[in-house]
Amino acid sequence: MADRYIEPDTPELRARWGNFAWTEANAAKAKEIVARYPEGRQRSAVMPLLDLAQRQVGAEENTQGWLPIPVMEYVAAYLDMPIIRVVEVATFYTMYNIAPIGRFHVQVCGTTPCMLRGSDDIIAACKKRGMKPGHTTEDGMWSFTEVECMGNCASAPMVQINDDNYEDLTAERMDAVLDALAKGETPKAGTQEPGRHTVEPSGGPTTLKEMVSENHDYRGEW
Repeated sequence: MADRYIEPDTPELRARWGNFAWTEANAAKAKEIVARYPEGRQRSAVMPLLDLAQRQVGAEENTQGWLPIPVMEYVAAYLDMPIIRVVEVATFYTMYNIAPIGRFHVQVCGTTPCMLRGSDDIIAACKKRGMKPGHTTEDGMWSFTEVECMGNCASAPMVQINDDNYEDLTAERMDAVLDALAKGETPKAGTQEPGRHTVEPSGGPTTLKEMVSENHDYRGEW
């Protein structure tokens, strides 16, 4: 996996993000989020609020979004908690980007099930487009990270791009997904295997077949 680092706190960063505040719509969302927690436990809202802040930054930059230090400070002040506690959360969970990110964040799973099913070919397809771990391409289109298991082992190999997963990939299918995104299209998320709906066996179920169309009672057959 690529090293993670916080983008340095510079005067230029302060000039851009020092006056960060919720949009009107996000202010309402933030208030709703905090209200979910019992009195005295409002700081527990730090994770959803960081996600909300990241998405607001992303909307302004037309990227997946990230968390500049001034934005984390805003969330800390909003929840009346020390900034270091917010930074601890943001740096621990990889769902938060702590440095600038491209339009599309391509996260390729390289753990054993995906590796055995061809994740090396998926990584090679990404590298052909100039992607490399922990970096954003010069055109600002792609950021690339190799990650650990994301829980789609039954439909490996897979990648996560922004909020969507793409599964049952080959190099050719990966190219098709990336081409579509580059054109501003929305490729089908989930499995890319023709005829497969989710993670059922390719070609259909081999056991409990009667459950496909109805709630079959097997108890009398055991």
